[in-house]
Amino acid sequence: MRILFVTGTRIGDAILSTGVLAHFVARHPAARFTIACGPLAAPLFAAVPRLDGVIQMAKRKGGGHWFDLWRHAVLRPWSLVVDLRGSVLSYLVPTRARRVKTAKADGRHVVEQLAAAAGLDEVPAPRLWTAPEHWAAAERLVPPGPPVLALGPLANWRGKEWPLDRFAELARRLVGAAGPLAGGRVAVFGAPEDKARAAALFAALPSGWAIDLMGGVDLLVAHECLRRAALFVGNDSGTMHLAAAAGAPTLGLFGPSKDQLYRPWGPYGAAVRTPESFEALTTTPGYDHRTTDTLMGSLTIETVETAARALLARTRAAA
Repeated sequence: MRILFVTGTRIGDAILSTGVLAHFVARHPAARFTIACGPLAAPLFAAVPRLDGVIQMAKRKGGGHWFDLWRHAVLRPWSLVVDLRGSVLSYLVPTRARRVKTAKADGRHVVEQLAAAAGLDEVPAPRLWTAPEHWAAAERLVPPGPPVLALGPLANWRGKEWPLDRFAELARRLVGAAGPLAGGRVAVFGAPEDKARAAALFAALPSGWAIDLMGGVDLLVAHECLRRAALFVGNDSGTMHLAAAAGAPTLGLFGPSKDQLYRPWGPYGAAVRTPESFEALTTTPGYDHRTTDTLMGSLTIETVETAARALLARTRAAA
């Protein structure tokens, strides 16, 4: 049995689909899997059981990336195509069965929408597969020791980014002598190309506190590092979803994105947002997500600290 699984281009979207993938991995224990996704998301699937390959769909003008996928897929006999992108391609490749996302977005969390699109009765949580080399690398980067506060201070556009000086102050309050993670370490996650922008955060943290995980850390290694975190706090981003999938207590910070759709999924996920709604922030005159600076200024340190402490208390009580 061969299954083609078509998922998102962005890291966060791809992670949110992995619960559906896990369902089919478990339901068909002899099946071979091919994953089609964007290049940034491709490393997420490197350790999927019984993986035949990952087809990287680099976006091209005129939808040419879909033609590339069709060329890869059309000559292979598929048993099942699961297309969570809702593309026409799913109807142009030979398969005995298909599950194709057709419904428009509604008010449910994206994880729930994807499960429904795949025809599932349950809503499986996102999860990733890792291998011993990922565990070993994480052990070197985040060795056993004091508790770890993980931060995801950046996002794919500036409007969603809580100010860096507030992340630094939050870290001081949580990891400082009077904090719930007193004496801990602060692991900072992000893409290599964003490292220069995060320099102010590293400069604001006391000497010896920071673990720099922004430079070229493999996504599955980052996942294993996040499993070691006592708490993750970060903007709405792929890193936030990676933390939630790793099982870390995850607090997502929201403003010009919809927390009801994208909040961290799972029993140890929580979200706080700006007093202004998504609609209020994104319909102001001159708004352009490509150029607008942070829209998270009204989310106070006190609000985030209170939510972080509450999430820590809840997860500790459940331990």
